[in-house]
Formats: sequence, C-alpha cells, structure tokens
Amino acid sequence: MSEEPKKEEGTPSILDKLKIKKTGVRPKEKIYQPREDKTTSPKDDKPIQIKLDGEFKMVATCMQNMEPELEQELIDLGAKEIQVKRRAVEFVGDLELLYKANIWLRTALKVLKPIYHYSAKNDDELYKRALKLPWETIFNSEKTFSIDSAVSSTHFTHSQFASLRIKDAIVDRFRAQQLNRPNVERFDPDVRIHLHINDTSITLSLDSSGTPLFKRGYRVKQHLAPINECLAAGLILKSGWRGEEDFFDPMTGTATIAIEAALIACNIPPNLNRTNFAFEGWNNYDVSLLSKVLGQAQEVYRPLKVNIYAKELNSNNLRSARMNINSANMRKSIALEQADFFKTPPPSDSGVMIINPPYGERIELQEGLPDFFEKIGSTLKHEYSGWDAWIIASDEESFKNIGLKPSKKIPVMNGKLECQFRKFELFEGKRVEEVIRRSGKKRD
Repeated sequence: MSEEPKKEEGTPSILDKLKIKKTGVRPKEKIYQPREDKTTSPKDDKPIQIKLDGEFKMVATCMQNMEPELEQELIDLGAKEIQVKRRAVEFVGDLELLYKANIWLRTALKVLKPIYHYSAKNDDELYKRALKLPWETIFNSEKTFSIDSAVSSTHFTHSQFASLRIKDAIVDRFRAQQLNRPNVERFDPDVRIHLHINDTSITLSLDSSGTPLFKRGYRVKQHLAPINECLAAGLILKSGWRGEEDFFDPMTGTATIAIEAALIACNIPPNLNRTNFAFEGWNNYDVSLLSKVLGQAQEVYRPLKVNIYAKELNSNNLRSARMNINSANMRKSIALEQADFFKTPPPSDSGVMIINPPYGERIELQEGLPDFFEKIGSTLKHEYSGWDAWIIASDEESFKNIGLKPSKKIPVMNGKLECQFRKFELFEGKRVEEVIRRSGKKRD
C-alpha cells in the first residue's frame, strides 16, 4: 500500500505553500491598464489585447515521439481543439486547465501560452511589434523576467540578440507607461517569456511552467546519466502498464522509472513536489483556483494494489535510489533491494518489466556491451517466463545480442540519442498457448 502523496521535510512543495496561504488573505496586486503608446505605434494601429481569461490556446511541448501519450493525457484532462504537432500538442482551455496541465501532465516538458503572433524581417520590426504589447497587464514591474528563444531563420542569425531586442521592448513599454522598469533575472525569474522565430514568423508566448516539468522535485541524488522523468513516464505509458499487475525495474539506477510507475499506479500528479510554477508571477494568478486543482488531485488518489519492485547492484546508485524514493514519499510502495539481476530469481511469477540497461555513457561495465546484452537475453529467456519485458537501447547491435524476437518496436529519443523501445513477450512452449493463457488471466 502506498502512502498519501505528501512532501518529505525540506523545501516546501507548492501544495505545502498553498496550505499556508489559505489561512491568510492574499494582497491584491495592482493591475495596470494599457494605454496606447502614440509615440511608437502607427496612428491607425489598434491597441493589442491579450486574452488572459476565458478560453485560450496553449501549447504543451514534449520529447520526440511522445506526442501520442501527451495527446491522450490532454484528452483525459478535458482539453479542447487538440492538434498534434512535432514535439508539441496544441489545445484550448481555460486557466484551470492550464493549472491542471502543469500539475498532471507526465510527458510534457513545458506548457506555453501564446500571446502574440506576427511577422518580422529584421530586428527593428521585431522590436517595434513587441513594444506594442501591453506587458504591464501580464506582470508588474516588481517581477523579474527572462526570455528564452528558439530561432530558425536567415533573417535572425543570432538568437541571443533577438532575445535582447524583445527584452528592450518590454522594458521600454513599461517606461512608456510611466512605470518602473522590471529587472532581468537569468537564472530564477518570476516570469518567463518564450520567443519562437521560424523564418519571418514570430510567436511570443508566456511560459507557464518555468523550470521544465521533468524536474518533479523528488530527485535529490542522481548518477552520471539519469533517465529523464518525462521519458521514464512516457515509456511506462507506451508499455500499456497502468498498475493492474506487478511492475519490475531490474536496473533501477536512481529509481526514476520505479517512482514514475508508482505515481501512475496511485494516480498521483507528477508535479505535486514542485516548489513553484512560472504562472505564479502573472497578474492573474489565482491562488484559490490552484488550491482547488490541488485539492481535486488529492481526492482521486488510489491505493497501490500491486507490487513494484526495483533492484540495483551499484551501492552508490542504491543509496541515491533510496533517497529519491523517500523524497517522493514512495518508500512503502517500492520494494527496493541491492541485487544482481542475473543472479537473483524473479520477484514474482509474472508482470511487466522495463529495463534501462547501461548503454552510451551510463556506467562502466566489467564486461563488454555485447556480452552484457547477451546475458540479458539469456536471463529473460530462462528465468522470466510469463513476463513482458520492455527494453530501451540506443543501437541495433545491442538488440541483436539479446537474441530474442521483439513483438513491438517503438522509436524514442533519450536526450540526443536515438533509441528503440522494444517489447519481448516471454513464455515457455507454444506462443498460441501462452496468448490464450494470458487472455484468460486478464479476464479473471
């Protein structure tokens, strides 16, 4: 049985902070109304209105090939007008959905709110159009801000200079409205703005997440090349496992896959341990609405009904895994032990396992990679009948050394590494008999 989803002692999570805020009255921030800057805008230009209430368009970004899982997550949250893009999913919703997306999405890296789209061919056009935006209605001058950019254009060859021009436009806009200028903070700003340039197409968006959403808040220790939390959750979702049968992470490293599996099985939002979101710096931040979203999230928590096993041989990794599991408050949900996958029996008769073996730069092996992957295949074949094994690896030769025929092949990206995520159905005897046996077990 798993524990209630609470944060361990240390840095207070957003949930902890809101519990404190509920006891007091939040001071109202001054909302500045825009007035047209006639000295810098053409006379026939209409003031630009930024829609911050009602329903609006949002964009959730993700890792390559995680778009199907992100789309389904947004469907489950009740998003409208969903459109799948490359490494992103567009959707429509209100402020409550924006909060829910940041709290609940397991495969999203960020949730952006586009606020202005226009065309520009040079730095002056980029600046002048951004200057017209009523930035003072989005955040006040006491907030710090930063700009990150993604630029692919022959007209704008230096992304940092493009960001600098947007920064100048924002500061000059505040000054033109006779307000104090907000300060730029590179590392921990209150407000984050995303600039996207594709040729002459310019999109300015508010970054509602801030720190990328894969930084859940539970990881306190890691090894040299830990798996990204969004990737770990995405692999579990791609496997089809939702907590109906036992789960096994036999080379757990620092326990990221095991922790994400426990969060999925218990229906716990992945970002309850986060300490803040960037939308808290907006003028329209609604603390009571966020409290409502977090309260609803706690109501749908479900106890763990299966076993989640994790094994790790390396002592340093094992200590880190234990610390991370404790930080995620999952120590009663995950059975962690120091063990060699090749020398210990299966933890149960059947279930789903996800193996993230050491490939690329993860760890140094005593033997070579070919022998290591051959041992994985041999162990699965002879010891794990009745299990479904999913393996992620970065090269075809490693899969060949496993020596088993996969039933599914799914391309994924692990950082900059092109990988395959493959399923191996393990059984003794004829395949048809095993399929019938498994089908009968699921119906029971």
